[in-house]
Amino acid sequence: MKNQEATEKRRTFGIISHPDAGKTTLTEKLLLFGGAIQTAGAVKNNKIKKTATSDFMEIEKQRGISVATSVMAFKYNGKQINILDTPGHKDFAEDTFRTLTAVDSVILVIDCANGVEEQTERLMEVCRMRKTPVIIFINKLDRDGKEAFDLLDELEKVLAIKVCPLTWPIGMGDRFQGVYNIYRKGLNLFAANKTKISEDVLSFENLDDPKLDDILGEAPANELREELEMIEGVYDPFQREEYLAGDMAPVFFGSAVNNFGVKELLDTFCEISPSPRGRTSDLRFIHPNEDKFSGFVFKIHANLDPKHRDRIAFLRIVSGKFERNQFYYHVRSDKKMKFPNPTSFMAQDKSVIDEAFPGDVVGLYDSGNFKIGDTLTEGEKMMYQGIPSFSPEIFQELENLDPMKSKQLDKGIRQLIDEGVAQLFIQQPGNRKIVGTVGQLQFEVINYRLIHEYGANCRFVPKNYVKACWITSSDEEELQRFHRVKSNHMALDKDENWVFLAETPFLLSMAEQDYTKITFHKSSEFKLQRSV
Repeated sequence: MKNQEATEKRRTFGIISHPDAGKTTLTEKLLLFGGAIQTAGAVKNNKIKKTATSDFMEIEKQRGISVATSVMAFKYNGKQINILDTPGHKDFAEDTFRTLTAVDSVILVIDCANGVEEQTERLMEVCRMRKTPVIIFINKLDRDGKEAFDLLDELEKVLAIKVCPLTWPIGMGDRFQGVYNIYRKGLNLFAANKTKISEDVLSFENLDDPKLDDILGEAPANELREELEMIEGVYDPFQREEYLAGDMAPVFFGSAVNNFGVKELLDTFCEISPSPRGRTSDLRFIHPNEDKFSGFVFKIHANLDPKHRDRIAFLRIVSGKFERNQFYYHVRSDKKMKFPNPTSFMAQDKSVIDEAFPGDVVGLYDSGNFKIGDTLTEGEKMMYQGIPSFSPEIFQELENLDPMKSKQLDKGIRQLIDEGVAQLFIQQPGNRKIVGTVGQLQFEVINYRLIHEYGANCRFVPKNYVKACWITSSDEEELQRFHRVKSNHMALDKDENWVFLAETPFLLSMAEQDYTKITFHKSSEFKLQRSV
């Protein structure tokens, strides 16, 4: 219980959205309001004039999209804020889904013109499944888009969640004048292209105040009064308990690129969002206020600093206090380890820390000991559950175009595979490397990083496989027979487990019918469960 005060001050959340909704821009503006950065970059139409703080990989700078989760921390209003900015592109959904296991709440960014998009639905399904509290930020109000009431209806219908607007827009696009803060009864007037933080909030306890007409104009003021009256009649008042249970989503409106509506979001978030929550292990539920330390690895990143070839494991602390240079138990390997240089993050900038508490995300320098899903404890032999593992859907062979760089290619692909963005399968004869992913863009990113970070000249060639199945059986003879018949479609994964690469769903179905004593695992998650 002694760490409870520090834990209560933590707020760890993820920012999620469909691509181009303005998620990375919002992240940057939250950092600006939190004093963590002094100037904001501009992310517009996928052309980055000044690179966003949280997009630090070279390919992200070129493409104008986030392809890796960034972790950033800052202090605001007495709280320690930990932001996890996630990839928006669907090809990198795995990284986002895993990140959602490490956060306690979520801010979902919606483009006011496009409304709810496909990736938004998928991400919201994961939040609903985990009962993760969600705040919705409707962005780009300085552009024309859907009417505010239509957007709220769409959110409720498509995302299957009750919404509660806590701010309300006055006009939109060219008519956008600002937002009225329903939660705090204040009016913030919009000024385009703000570069500084504005504190110009006018308080209106009574909306019948004639000053409102003077400021907005009579017609917009009357429209605001009517709309707020409708909101009171249609939507339930905000209930924090419902929000924390994942049943109600507060909604905010603004324009992240103009720093507008962001402070209202951040102030209210600090007040209503949950402090760090516990997690389920294979033995029991672990509470954050337990004295003994525990945590899990949800992400690994190679070459965070390409000059130093460093590899970082991202550890979410669940309980107790993490201390530098203390020995901790690595459950899967059954070894004790200590960490002389644990780090906290501001995107690619790292600083060594002496201690960290539940809710914090710590970077651990890793020489190859960690895998995604690993658990660290003070000695208890348990594993945290629910860190998703995915079965690849697209397969390509990695071809080496420079035999003199074979070592660099082998080291590079294995390190990148450890990040969890793809799976590696080795086929014989010839030591052929088959890479499987869930999205085509991942191959572009891997190829780019192999060439630019490891100096390996290579290319990917498509293969006609549709599914990778890990095979296990208690019948050794049946396994041997399967290997003989299917030898051309067998491969070993990076952990030396046998995998069957099926060319069509029909051939996979036939194999399952013909070899009933063999279990065909559709994802590699079974390996984690088996290792404890």
